Amino acid sequence: MAAPCRTRTLQVVDTEFSADAVEWCPVEGWHRILACGTYHLRPPAPSDSRGSNGTCDRTGRLYLYHYNEEQPYIPLTEIQRIDTAAILDIKWCHVPVAEHPMVGIANSTGAVEFCHLTGSEKNSCMLEPCFRVDLGAQRLALSLDWSTGREQCGCPLRVISSDSEGKLNLFSIDESAPSVHVLNQWEAHKFEAWIAAFNYWDTDIVYSGGDDSLLRGWDTRCSPEAPIFTSRRHSMGVCSIQCSPHRENLLATGSYDEHVLLWDTRNMKQPLADTHVEGGVWRLKWHPTCEFLLLAACMQSGFKILDCRGSMAENMEECLILSSYVLHNSLAYGADWSRLCPRDSLTATQDSAAACQPSEEHVGRSEEGDERLNLQVQNLKIIYESPTATFDVILDEESEGPALPLKAQRSPKLPGSDLKGSSDLGGGPARGGGPGSASGAVSGAQRASGGTLGGHSDAARSLDSPKEMSIVATCSFYDNILHVWKWEMSLVTPSEAPSATSASEGTAESLH
Repeated sequence: MAAPCRTRTLQVVDTEFSADAVEWCPVEGWHRILACGTYHLRPPAPSDSRGSNGTCDRTGRLYLYHYNEEQPYIPLTEIQRIDTAAILDIKWCHVPVAEHPMVGIANSTGAVEFCHLTGSEKNSCMLEPCFRVDLGAQRLALSLDWSTGREQCGCPLRVISSDSEGKLNLFSIDESAPSVHVLNQWEAHKFEAWIAAFNYWDTDIVYSGGDDSLLRGWDTRCSPEAPIFTSRRHSMGVCSIQCSPHRENLLATGSYDEHVLLWDTRNMKQPLADTHVEGGVWRLKWHPTCEFLLLAACMQSGFKILDCRGSMAENMEECLILSSYVLHNSLAYGADWSRLCPRDSLTATQDSAAACQPSEEHVGRSEEGDERLNLQVQNLKIIYESPTATFDVILDEESEGPALPLKAQRSPKLPGSDLKGSSDLGGGPARGGGPGSASGAVSGAQRASGGTLGGHSDAARSLDSPKEMSIVATCSFYDNILHVWKWEMSLVTPSEAPSATSASEGTAESLH
């Protein structure tokens, strides 16, 4: 059973174009740096006098932000923006390259570009182009991954990338130059190869997922024509893969079939767990320090945090969904955990109140609201006024009806309904359901029994208990929004758990 969890949005940022990739810098000393990539499909130009048809123009922008918790209500500050081709994936190398953080960017021109981060995290820093690899004409670079997921196991330094022609592309990075070298390129899937990822424990092994619904493994030391395994367990396109950096042989995969699968890589015939998340799983991210937490960007059904302990230790057939961060009229695409350690609980502290004296009354209201969010499972819904304005995060308990705002406000402004970019970026028929279908409550098997709110004494007991706290960055299509939010889970042992009289009671267990 799950421990009580609470979530609070810290900031939303208008990215102008559809935001589809976001990642915090994992390099020590640079954890406050956040990169966000966007994607925009311009309609084709009118036919010219010779009758030739225009083509779609994919454009995008790369944003670089600095996170400062001393600014509790606007912690993100934009420090750089670069107009580029449309961006489909962003990944930082986990270790410095030539003494600088380096980020890889997969874009719509079929290139993987690499940039160095120069300057100082505390004062000023900037991304500077370093080198690029062109994968081929008439294709999109769809994903990339670094071999450095476990940091100490990243030598030699390599990058794997996938593209819209179904090919995988393996590079090596020479730190002395620095420069990039193409080691191999091979056809892995008949249609788009949506995702490629390393086995962080054995970086000669890579995994790939394609729109042909296949999950495959490859030994890069052998002939690339023969995969070491092919799994047809997913019923639709496989678009997310990540190897656990904490546990050897543990792999997570996600698909347009709306299922997250956990695998023991020593037996790829049958998954350890199969969790239905009610949306196509575009990205999966293991927590950087808490080995059983998995963050999923589930397209139509928003972002979900999964507790994988039962599947890892007790052979449970599905993971428990701890929290859902649900968006409307949008698709959840990019998601990442920060490595920063939040100093404070979600309840506003004296430090933040001192930093924002005029907001003391607002902080008090936040404390009262936070005390009510001790449910076993959450379904958070965002009501927008406009992409850049303040909005309310509200809790929809178990009702199937629309959520109600916490306070009176004018009707929310809904983003445009043109969905062309979805089929262009996401591909395949499994994208169906539409953003409007994401408004339902959490499924019955994953809801808290009873569904009642705990009393003040229980809330106080939860606030006083030790917690796992994390900063999360997520981004979404169509509403052009980057979200930064704080999530916390009480670390309560069974003997410390309250009696089972409410949804937040009797649900905690030890992490040990």
